[in-house]
Amino acid sequence: MKKNRPVYVTDERLYHFIDEAIKEDIGDGDHSTLASIPADLQHKARLLVKHDCILAGVDLAQEIFHYYDKNLNIEVFKNDGDKVEEGDIAFTVSGSARSILTMERLVLNCMQRMSGIATYTHEMVDLLKDTNTRILDTRKTSPIFRMCEKWAVYIGGGKNHRYGLFDMIMLKDNHNDYAGGITNAVESTVKYLKEKKKSLQIEVETRNLDEVKEALATNAVDVIMLDNMSLYEMTAAVQLINGAVKIEASGGITKETVHDIAKTGVDYISSGAIIYSAPNIDLSLKAF
Repeated sequence: MKKNRPVYVTDERLYHFIDEAIKEDIGDGDHSTLASIPADLQHKARLLVKHDCILAGVDLAQEIFHYYDKNLNIEVFKNDGDKVEEGDIAFTVSGSARSILTMERLVLNCMQRMSGIATYTHEMVDLLKDTNTRILDTRKTSPIFRMCEKWAVYIGGGKNHRYGLFDMIMLKDNHNDYAGGITNAVESTVKYLKEKKKSLQIEVETRNLDEVKEALATNAVDVIMLDNMSLYEMTAAVQLINGAVKIEASGGITKETVHDIAKTGVDYISSGAIIYSAPNIDLSLKAF
C-alpha cells in the first residue's frame, strides 16, 4: 500500500488525519448503523466509478478502512493514477457490515475530492506535454486536508511546491514591502538562515522587470516568481534571467492560458486552481 507515496505522507500525518476525521464523524457512535445492523453481520461493498477521471485516494481508502477495522478485506482493481471510466469497479471491501457502513462517507469524501484534483491536475499537465514546464501546486489548500490535496496533485502528475511555511523561504510582495524592498528582505533572510543553521531555498516574488533585476542582483535567490505578468514581460524576464535561477509563473493561470505561458520558457507554472477549483468526482460505495 505504501508504494509511490510522496515523502510528506508520513505515518504520523496520515494516522493523525484519519483519527481526527473519524472522531469528527462518529462522535459518540454511528447510531444509524448500531441501531439497524447486527453486530455479527458480514457483507461486501464495491467502489463504483460514476464519472471518467484519474482515480485518487485508493491507498488512503485502504488505510482508513484498516485503521478502523484491521479485519476488513480489500481487493483492489484500480490504483491511484489510473484512468478510469464510468462503470469501473475500483475495489471491493468485505467484512463487518457495521465497519463498512461507518467508514463509507469518510472514504468517499476523500476519494471524490482527491480524484477531482488529480483529474484537473492531469488535464493541466497534459496541456504542457510538448514543453519542459512543470505544473506546481500552492498552499491554497483546505486546512487539515492539505496532505490529501497535495497527494492528489502528485497522483495527477503535478509537482508539489513547498508543503508549508517551514520547508522553503517564499518572499511574497507583502514580505518585500514590509521589509523595505527585495534587497532588504533577501539580505535579512540570508542572515537569518545562517544564524539558524538552516539550508532552505529562497524564492522571491516579482511584479515587474525592475524587481526581477533587483532579485537577480542579490545573487542569493534560487527561484524568481513572475506574478501576474503579461506574456511580453514574462518573455523579457526569461531572457533577462538567462538560466541563472529557476523561474515560476503565477497568477490567474487557466487551462486557456497555461500553454502560452509555458512557451515563454518558464520552468514552472503554479496554480492554486488545480486544487480549489477542481470539481468532486462522483463515486459510490454499493453493497453487493
